[in-house]
Amino acid sequence: MSDKIYNVLVVCTGNSCRSVMTEALMNHLGKGRIKAYSAGSHPIGKINEGALATLKRHDLPTEGYKSQSWEDFDEIPMDIVITVCDNAAGETCPVYLTDAVRAHWGVSDPGHVEGTEEQKIAAFEETFGILEKRVKKMLELDLEHMPKQELTDKLNEIGKIK
Repeated sequence: MSDKIYNVLVVCTGNSCRSVMTEALMNHLGKGRIKAYSAGSHPIGKINEGALATLKRHDLPTEGYKSQSWEDFDEIPMDIVITVCDNAAGETCPVYLTDAVRAHWGVSDPGHVEGTEEQKIAAFEETFGILEKRVKKMLELDLEHMPKQELTDKLNEIGKIK
């Protein structure tokens, strides 16, 4: 294992929910091996309260997140870029991301679930659980020695885990 810290940008359209939960999971579970950030192609400007409540239920930090544009990260060289929503999968990435490994981990948006409070919480828990499984699988990979195309393929496979 090397001393390299991998910069990972998690992208969604609004950067308010799934991308933020993934950022929190990566930074917590990555234990310094990964520095995750989240951003949106069209950020809505606030973090979803359900996402913050979900992080709190899992004893993850709820402070310091903000809904921001991917342009805010132009100066940070990203190693990996992961999209987590279906809308972001087809969007053109900014030029600075061209050298990054890219993968898609699409998952439904719990922030759009209608119903009782219990149903909404269940939707957030389901999304969180899927993202947690994917992050854990990613951290099992030999990031330090894996060729770029193999890493891309493996990350896209991980994106299919439910």
